[in-house]
Amino acid sequence: LGEAGVEKLKNSRVAVFGLGGVGSWCTEALARAGVGTLAVIDKDRVEESNINRQSIAFYSTLGKRKVDVMEAMIKDINPEAQVKKVFGFLRQEEMESFLDEHARDVDYVVDAIDTISAKLKLAELAPNYSFKLISSMGGANKIHPECFKIADLYDTVNCPLCRIMRKEGRKRGIKQLKVIYSCEQPVDTNMGSDW
Repeated sequence: LGEAGVEKLKNSRVAVFGLGGVGSWCTEALARAGVGTLAVIDKDRVEESNINRQSIAFYSTLGKRKVDVMEAMIKDINPEAQVKKVFGFLRQEEMESFLDEHARDVDYVVDAIDTISAKLKLAELAPNYSFKLISSMGGANKIHPECFKIADLYDTVNCPLCRIMRKEGRKRGIKQLKVIYSCEQPVDTNMGSDW
């Protein structure tokens, strides 16, 4: 990256909405890359069922607020990082006031939200702000990491969540949305009677 690239990362401000299976790993990677300011938003606590897929989930963190565990991990990776944490649920009705309060000074927003209505509202409002947005789509029942791609929502294939987002996005006038998704056909999980 060179000194200029490292300095740019150090001065970058990224907000990650949701600290589950996508958001926790993304935040860890951003911290390890040297992003200087991270805002983390989530309403959940670590549960045992999270251990198989979330970077902050360990038996030692069970019951703890995800934002607190993530803050500790970020600080352990980069003690100089600035961390802003919000323990709360993002509802579409509150999205605009939330963005006004927490996202006016960020460079990038990572949407790792589970709720479709909140994802859509964020995508709808994003053009009114100066930050760039990337939205994570569905990865359930997909096993080939090489199939993950970054694309515009309207150029995606084989993703049920993208299909819903495209349909609803057109209704809301969302012209474009950068997403990360898998072009893999979902694996058939019907175990049948022999299982």
